[in-house]
Amino acid sequence: MIDFEKLKNIILDNSSFLLTTHVNPDADAIGSEMAFYYLLKKLDKKAYIINNSTLPYNMEFFNKENVIQNFDEEIHKNIFNEVDVLVALDFNRADRIVRMEQGFRKSNKLKICIDHHQDPEEFVDYQFIDTEYCATGHIIYNFINLTKIIEMDFKIAEAIYAAIMTDTGSFRFDRTTAEVHNIISDLLKLGVNPEQVYDKLYDQSKFSKIKLLGRALNSINLLADNKIGYMTITQKDFEELGAIESDTENFVNYNLSIENVVLGILFIELKNGFKVSFRSKGNIAVNKLANEFGGGGHNNAAGARFFTNNMQKMIPVILSKAELYLNN
Repeated sequence: MIDFEKLKNIILDNSSFLLTTHVNPDADAIGSEMAFYYLLKKLDKKAYIINNSTLPYNMEFFNKENVIQNFDEEIHKNIFNEVDVLVALDFNRADRIVRMEQGFRKSNKLKICIDHHQDPEEFVDYQFIDTEYCATGHIIYNFINLTKIIEMDFKIAEAIYAAIMTDTGSFRFDRTTAEVHNIISDLLKLGVNPEQVYDKLYDQSKFSKIKLLGRALNSINLLADNKIGYMTITQKDFEELGAIESDTENFVNYNLSIENVVLGILFIELKNGFKVSFRSKGNIAVNKLANEFGGGGHNNAAGARFFTNNMQKMIPVILSKAELYLNN
């Protein structure tokens, strides 16, 4: 149970806030940042949003007021000690903010984390974490609704809607409860247009992303009696197609659309190492699988990052470990 009154007091007792989220942010990450930012501005607080990663092009509509900044070590070297509160949104391990990690850790300012992922690291003063929530945006909605700290408006509603919609897989994942649908009803009453939000997030892809998806689909292989599907994207694919890492969001889910596949894996070669995304159906705990390689996430959606350039050698190792989770 999250102590919303404590969170409310922290906000009311302080004047300036730095908001940040995980590398390669999704719409729950950006939507949560924007909702929290608008909340703070309604209370006449000073607020900054600074992220390690560049804002993905399909989420630029969130940034109408141009408030989301990309971290620059020279420009932002003092920001961690110039605000009253550092706010970690939609992540619970400090290494998830990459270049910002050391500045965040070393700051002597109050640190809080608002999140819904499992296995949190102790790197903040106060954790407002509950894994029962479908999204971090869901937590922010309940915080506003229960504490009445501000009155919800359209801008906050649209940001929260995008956060919840994407993290529930467009309302098809297991945490899509009756309560979630009631929340969505409230957000629609504030003017949120589901068709427009979905179109901006999913139906305005650059041609390079669609071509990259083609490469990914063409790379799919099956193993373990066709219960595991995996795909691979290389740096060569990115370079030849002019695509970027954020274009790969949700690609891994295509594995699970194959008949009999219950565990999907996406291997992405980066300029510095590689990353792996895991998805599963049922009770296959891919967060525990990811944790074996230093990653984490949810029971059915997780990932891990590797800072070595030996992806091809590691693929058989990871697949072998995945088969054990399938069998167990």
